[in-house]
Amino acid sequence: MEWTDEAIVLGTKRHGETSVLLEVMTRSHGRVMGLVKGGRSRRQQPVLQPGNSLTVVWRARLENHLGQMTTELLTSRAARLMALPLGTYGMQFISELTRLLPERDAHPYLFQALKVIVDEFEEGDVAGELMVRYELAMLSELGYGLDLEQCAATGRTDDLIYVSPKSGRAVCAEAGKPYHDRMLPLPAFLRGKASSNRVSFEELSQGFELTSFFLDRHVYRPLERNAPDLRKSFIAAVRKDLTLED
Repeated sequence: MEWTDEAIVLGTKRHGETSVLLEVMTRSHGRVMGLVKGGRSRRQQPVLQPGNSLTVVWRARLENHLGQMTTELLTSRAARLMALPLGTYGMQFISELTRLLPERDAHPYLFQALKVIVDEFEEGDVAGELMVRYELAMLSELGYGLDLEQCAATGRTDDLIYVSPKSGRAVCAEAGKPYHDRMLPLPAFLRGKASSNRVSFEELSQGFELTSFFLDRHVYRPLERNAPDLRKSFIAAVRKDLTLED
């Protein structure tokens, strides 16, 4: 069996003296691992770095085998990503997020989102917003998507400022007022109404609070796991970047 696909490197593991197990997110075949012979060579090591885009050819005798990969570099990003804390923590964290997906389960929308975000780890507000949106997309792809388009109580599509922690649906100001202390805030940038040209860290914090609540409930707790510490490190890097710009 053989296929060719576009991929983004998530990570590698040493295998023997000269080879590596390469983990990638592909456009059409999902998250896949494969053996790259000679992957620790001077020629291949710079290519097989997290964040780089590759063309991969996967071959195996049977579909459920590990398979071997050969690779060709499409876009090199690793050096730029490693030059900034935002890039370093961002790439590591988004790789951990992507590992929540079952292996070999195609998610073309998430692949495209990943392809966008790996080029945006230079500005804290942009990177932070895209990461919140990636977490929301991850919830949706895993079957736990939030409905932020209209009020759960009234059907209104305006003045949405809350999210119900029970239903994961948006709630307008009027309907949510009696229960405001039990509601999660819906940040302006997720309803298309950012408070300024750039998203503030306060708004991003609300976004991360929202996604954290539902990821913990639906994903991490059932797996008896905690959210990765890399998430805190990435959020801290976003905060520092925005603070330095103030």
